[in-house]
Amino acid sequence: MKGIDQRVEAFELQLRKAGLRMTQQRRLILRVLAEADDHPDAKGIFTRAFVHDPTLSLSTVYRTMKLLETQGAIERHAFEDGVSRYEHADQQHHDHLIDVETGQVVEFSSPEIEALQAKIAAELGYEIVRHKLELYGRKTKPARRKPGKKDA
Repeated sequence: MKGIDQRVEAFELQLRKAGLRMTQQRRLILRVLAEADDHPDAKGIFTRAFVHDPTLSLSTVYRTMKLLETQGAIERHAFEDGVSRYEHADQQHHDHLIDVETGQVVEFSSPEIEALQAKIAAELGYEIVRHKLELYGRKTKPARRKPGKKDA
């Protein structure tokens, strides 16, 4: 995974390519997003950034997130709670398990699931171009093993 400064630079480059100028507020939003190790929504990003700049508006955060999404720098997830959550697009492929009681999002990778998906697609005459897997569950007992990625 890229370092925070490298990720901020990559985000800035994406916005500059879109012909946008870099304001201090946009830089702050990019820094907050680059430091996030969870799947924050726009309000969460706003709350984290507002501490550093009380003149920041929520609409500036929404506009910046939309621009980053359009440029392919971030991925937007709309899990069942209806809230758009964001994560860096520079991560390796992974899937999500969402706790229906707490809203916690757990990232995981499974070579077995990937192989099964490819097998099913091939049997149906398809090649997978992209996919998203979201599992929704309730914790029943402590995990037997750590997920392939990190809890977020």
